[in-house]
Amino acid sequence: MSKHVISLSDFLDGLPPAEQAGDILNLISFNIQVGIQTAGYHHYLTRSWQHMLPHKQRVPTLDRIADILQHFDIAALQEADGGSWRSGFINQVEHLAQQANFPHWYQQTNRDIKPIAKHSNGLLSRLEPSQVEYHKLPGLLPGRGAMVMRLGTTDPIVIIVLHLALGTKTQAEQLAYIHSLVADARHVIIMGDLNNHAEHLLTKTPLADINFQSVDPLLHTFPSWQPRSGLDHILVSESLQVNKVAVLNAPISDHLPIAMQIELPKGIII
Repeated sequence: MSKHVISLSDFLDGLPPAEQAGDILNLISFNIQVGIQTAGYHHYLTRSWQHMLPHKQRVPTLDRIADILQHFDIAALQEADGGSWRSGFINQVEHLAQQANFPHWYQQTNRDIKPIAKHSNGLLSRLEPSQVEYHKLPGLLPGRGAMVMRLGTTDPIVIIVLHLALGTKTQAEQLAYIHSLVADARHVIIMGDLNNHAEHLLTKTPLADINFQSVDPLLHTFPSWQPRSGLDHILVSESLQVNKVAVLNAPISDHLPIAMQIELPKGIII
């Protein structure tokens, strides 16, 4: 494992807990692969049936994920199920919110294959947002969306949760749409599985027009058993101070989660 992949305890070590400082937020983004444990490429074949059918191990896997999420203030989830046959009709976003004691949770179903699957994004928050919006993203195939949460009403923190398409052309179209949503915002956080490397996203897409901080190219999240690609990101505006960022050694899904602690500018009230 890379030195950038660390344990949850190592990430939290030395960081002041957010509840002791109102200007600090702990963030995590996690592609949870609908609660399927994946530890090698062969599991894409041998466990592929779990994408369509229920499995008794799915809830215990979700509870392991909740044990991680409980240490954070904002959690962005991708590849969650909104409550269908394969998940035992459990809304996985709601379940994780309850298990990790998040008072506010939001779920966006982007592809509803009734009754088998409800492909969804999720957003969990300990802070009550001033606004939450749901947007469909452009693309040749339907099924991609973004959630936009605003914290505060004056000079708000704008947090976007999304799971981008695979193709770079479609990604550019989707990020152009995201750019239009945050063009007037000063404090922006984008969290999710962006299916591309940070250098490309920040220099060769519409995100280049936003003053995001540079991202360490060694923050690899995929595949979880031997991470060599940085596909999952937390991108933050230059106005927000990053105290710490790392990939967590939690090989539960086929992606590792990425975590960050940020410090908000003085005077921001959320």
